[in-house]
Amino acid sequence: MNAHHPAPRLVVLDMAGTTVHDGGLVERAFRAAAAELGVSEGSAEHTRMLDHVRATMGESKISVFRHLFGEEDRAQQANRAFEAAYHDLIEEGHCTPLPGAADAIGRLRTAGLKVVLTTGFSRATQDRILDALGWRDIADLTLCPADAGRGRPYPDMVLTALLRTGTEDVREIAVAGDTGYDMLSGRRAGAPVVAGVLTGAHDSARLLADGATHVLASVADLPALLLDRS
Repeated sequence: MNAHHPAPRLVVLDMAGTTVHDGGLVERAFRAAAAELGVSEGSAEHTRMLDHVRATMGESKISVFRHLFGEEDRAQQANRAFEAAYHDLIEEGHCTPLPGAADAIGRLRTAGLKVVLTTGFSRATQDRILDALGWRDIADLTLCPADAGRGRPYPDMVLTALLRTGTEDVREIAVAGDTGYDMLSGRRAGAPVVAGVLTGAHDSARLLADGATHVLASVADLPALLLDRS
């Protein structure tokens, strides 16, 4: 690596859609939350809200509900209903590792890189996913928006990962995710490698528009990219 591009030492990975396959659980859980707040499926309002949920995949979920429902009490009610539905779906076995994800994380850590898993969900939901997958010890650190201050598209989780792992330079960070919000957070944090993966919510056009430096078929391709750079 030249002086302008130090070798990566920290890899910040999104979970759902990037390392974890959830089979559309976000949309299914949103439908449960909308129903609890009296938004009828098939209505124009429901369609508008679902479009917003799809467009903002990767953003902190409470931020999404604040935008949709306005009042804090209603946003919190929707968030609780969403999380309850999501937890039930996790327990039904709908949450699985994406092919090659665990191996990719293992290869990166074996090579001496720190790996941090991030999410737009709450800590309770993140922990449910980690427990369901047996992934409590798979990464060096796991972070949710509440751990960092703000969720995506802000850079807070990436920068918190840098601080908590003792990484010296933002130029030593690589970020990977399946949404435009992942790309924005990585670029805003100053990471020179911001890789979009095509296993989740957004297509290559959206990933590139929001700042992806690379687009990969899946996170399984990430070790080759990063370790070659090293």
